[in-house]
Amino acid sequence: MKKTTRYKKRRGFTLVEILVVVVILGMLAALVVPNIMGQADEAKRTATAVQIREIENALDVYRLHNGFYPTTEQGLEALVSKPSTSPQPKKYADGGYMKKVPIDPWGNPFIYRSPGEKGLIDIISCGADGEEGGEGRGKDITNHDP
Repeated sequence: MKKTTRYKKRRGFTLVEILVVVVILGMLAALVVPNIMGQADEAKRTATAVQIREIENALDVYRLHNGFYPTTEQGLEALVSKPSTSPQPKKYADGGYMKKVPIDPWGNPFIYRSPGEKGLIDIISCGADGEEGGEGRGKDITNHDP
């Protein structure tokens, strides 16, 4: 009887194959990540513009009901609960004009001014840096932006 030797084939990856895959993944990440990061900032800026339009619409309804916008001192809180300071609205809507005062996507409160520098009202998000003014990621977003 003849003895045959069987060799088991090993299955798996060699170190070189693993290194090639890691290098390819690294190159793909280097190309994709910067594009994704830029999109996240742009998405936040778009979401902020939408929030500002919603606030502006609520303020317009407040003005239609009462004949004036809330003062700077009354702030956006006047859209949630009836102001107790002068001028007091006479036809304040039951339940207010918004459920809560929104914050921008960077976690900062919106700045509200009435009368504002550029018209009847100013609604401002300070952007990523959280400070008025700035450029790039820190550029302010306002209700006066096109």
